[in-house]
This record gives sequence, C-alpha cells and structure tokens, in this order.
Amino acid sequence: MQESNKGLEEDIIVEEKISSAEERFELWRGRVGLFLGPALFFLVLILPFPALSASAHKLLAVLALIITFWITEAIPIPISALLGAVLCVVLGIGKDKEVLAHFADPIVFLFIGSFILAEGMKVHGLDKRIAYRILSSVWIKNKTSRLLLAIGFISAAISMWISNTASTAMIFPIALGILRSLEELEGKGAKEVFSKYNTGVMLTVAYAASIGGIATPVGTPPNLIGIGMIQNLLGYKITFFKWMLFALPITLITFIVLYFLIRALHPTKRKTLHHIREYVEQRRKELGPLSPGEKNALIAFLFAVTLWILPGFLAIFYGSEAKELKFFSTHLPEAIVALLAASLLFILPTDFKKRKFTLTWKEAVRIDWGTILLFGGGLTLGSLMFSTRLAEAIGNSLMSLLGTGSQWGITAIAIGLGVIMSETTSNTASANMVIPVMIAISQASGVSPLPPALGACLGASFGFMLPVSTPPNAIVYSSGMVPITKMIRAGIFFDILGFLIILVSLRVLCPILGLM
Repeated sequence: MQESNKGLEEDIIVEEKISSAEERFELWRGRVGLFLGPALFFLVLILPFPALSASAHKLLAVLALIITFWITEAIPIPISALLGAVLCVVLGIGKDKEVLAHFADPIVFLFIGSFILAEGMKVHGLDKRIAYRILSSVWIKNKTSRLLLAIGFISAAISMWISNTASTAMIFPIALGILRSLEELEGKGAKEVFSKYNTGVMLTVAYAASIGGIATPVGTPPNLIGIGMIQNLLGYKITFFKWMLFALPITLITFIVLYFLIRALHPTKRKTLHHIREYVEQRRKELGPLSPGEKNALIAFLFAVTLWILPGFLAIFYGSEAKELKFFSTHLPEAIVALLAASLLFILPTDFKKRKFTLTWKEAVRIDWGTILLFGGGLTLGSLMFSTRLAEAIGNSLMSLLGTGSQWGITAIAIGLGVIMSETTSNTASANMVIPVMIAISQASGVSPLPPALGACLGASFGFMLPVSTPPNAIVYSSGMVPITKMIRAGIFFDILGFLIILVSLRVLCPILGLM
C-alpha cells in the first residue's frame, strides 16, 4: 500500500478483508449451504403439513431453500431471490405475471433513481468535498473528542442519502489518512498513544454509516422493503416525510449513544491534536473550486430531496386532503421524482460543446443492481406468503411458542429477530424474511402490524458484531486497527442499546404519528 503526505487518502485501496480463519469459515459455510438448501427443499416437500394448503406447502419448501442460501451465501444472494421467484412459477404457486410484477414495483424505481443520484455525487467527488468541509470546521479545534464526533456525523449524514457501504468506502480512506497523519505528527510512541482511539474511530465510521441509513427511506434497502411490504400487504402508505419524522429522531438518539459508547470503550490519552485542522484544510484545498459536475450533481440531489419532503410540509399547513397533496401523489410520487432527478444528471452538461454531461450510462450502470433484484424477490415471496396464508400459519406457530400477543411484546420480538438475523445474513435478506412474518403474527393477535413491521425493518440495520455482518464492518476491519475481539465487544453493547432505543422510540413515536 503506497503512502505519501499529499493526497494520502487517494492512495489507500479500500478492500473488505477478513482473516484466513474467517475466510475458511466462509468457504465451508457456502459449501454446506449448497447441499443443505436443496436437501431441506426436498425434505419439506416430502414431509406432511396438513395445516397448510398445497401452495403454502410448496412455498414453505422454496423458503427453506432460499433462506438457507441467503444465510450461507452458497450462491449470490440476488440470484437466490430470482431463483425463489422462478421456483414459485415452476411449482405453480403463482403465475408468472403475478410473481414477476413485483420486480417492477414503483419502489424498485425509487431504488434505481436514488442509486443513480448517489453515483453522480460519487463520480464527481461531491460527497468527499462535503466531508472535508465539515472536518475543516473551526469547531473541531484540534480536539480528539470533536474529531471523533465529526467523522461519525459525516459518515451518518452521507449514509442518509447513499448506501452505508458507499458511505463507509468514501469516509474510510479519509479517516485512515487522518489517523496515520496523527501518528506521524506524534512520532515515537504514537501507536501506544492512539491505539484505542484509532479503533474507536474506525468502529464509528462503520456503525455511524449503518445507523445513518435508517433516517430516510432511501438510506438503506430494508427501509424501502419495509415501506413496500407495508403498502402492498396492509394498504398503508408511509411517505418520505412521515418516515423521517420517526426515523430521524431514532438516528440522532442512536448516534449520540454510539458516540459516548465508543468514547467509554476506546478512550485516548491524548485530548488535543497538533495541526490536524491544517492537514484537513490542505486536503480540501487540493480539491479546488466546485466543478460543473459537482454543481449539477448538487442541483439534481436538491431537486429530489425538495420534492420528496415538500408534500409532508404541505400536509402540516393545508391538511392531508389538500388539493396540492393530491397533485403530488398523482403526478409526482417519490419514485417518479427519483427518476426525474436521476435523468437530470444525463441532461445537465459539464461541457456542452463537447456534448459531455454530468453522468454517462457507463457510470450509471455501476449501481447496485443486486440489491434491486433482491428487493423484487423479497416482495414476491412476502406477497405469496400472504396469499397462500403461509405467513399466517408461521405467525400462529411463533405466537404459541413465544407466548406473547401484546402489541409491544410482538414489536420487541420483531426488533430482536431483525437484529439477530442481520448478524448472520445481509440486512436486506433479514428484512425480507422477518417483516412478513411479524405482520402475520400481529394480525393473528389482533394488534396493529405497523410497529412490529417497523421494528423488524429498523432492527435489520443493526448488525455490528462481526466483520462479515455487514460490508461497513468488513471495510474498517481491513484497516488492521480493529481487533476482532474489540468489534465483538462493541457490537454486543451496541446491539443491546440499539434494541432498547428502537423499542422505546417506537413506543413513544408510533401513537403520536398515527402509526398504529
């Protein structure tokens, strides 16, 4: 890895590295899953399930296969989602038009539009400029505590609008460059002085990116999965603005808790830094003035955010039945706004004479198509679980096993399952598995399914214990500054605290916002 004082962060290659022991575990996990999945599929098909209809029985076998593939990652997770949809048609569980229609759900296009917007910001470095601008603030005053807070804030704030993986990949080399500069400035004994602090900063980058994503519908895939399933299965639409009304306070509270937790677990002997503001300011100046591409990306981004949030503000002043709101819901729904904003990147020129525009199609296709396919597959399986009444049967079984039918008891179980599943599989797969079951349990218990569904959705973003739990964890683990034991320790504490924060926040906010 090459290093230099100038542009240090640009020379750092971000890779998701794991130890050789973990690599062997991942290899065996995939091998086992490749055989275990089909074995469970045929076993479920053979075993009698008299309480289930024929379609529900077949769907249970498909779920056994797909969930095993999701957990073990025997094949790429998006392909597992496609395979699940294909098997549902092959086995006669649903017709092709019914099954594949979910891959063209409007929320899928909200995904596509927001991903392209994020790619435009990344291509032109707008996200990096914002990060350096905040880090060069006079407020930091060369204080280690304030630098930690600023780095975490940037990671969380950017993750509100782009994926937590992209946010971490962008902040990671910046933070790493700063930390290595601190060691250079300290000289002899630097590793001993900054060892705990470095670990804390790296963990903050990853954890803040994950919790920042829950603040907006487009911040992380589980949010849109939850919104989509709630709308498709319950007929209840959660707008962009309404999501932020309850999710943004949860993000802020969780971030504050994270900050004090990291400071408690990873204290530093050095309270004041030397010349760190000058270092960051120099990096910022090297970026030069705003380029035409950055300006255009900012215009497109502000266009989207304004039209996403404006209907919510109008509802406050004019009421939810106002004529203006009906115009937005009919002509400018959130998915259409995302596509319009993304289209601006191909229309706004950076050099009109040379016919150069803000984004090229070659750059745009680099978005995460796998997540989009996984989302469509999750909607398909979730919908079929309800139409075949399989979700109801699973819900009744879980309810009798767990012995609770209260509103907030079910919500607590939903959050716990979301957190646990996200430690073993992707947060997107976790949301796809847990949300429909919790909706069914709630309906069988005669309570509102909204808080449990939201709890499962938010809990799915909390996977903090292991490098393999989520890509941000793996990215910061690759720095060599985060011992696995330190990540597990911090992750356990933060999982428990996150569970409590989500539960209490939903208990307070859901009745106030009418999410009951």
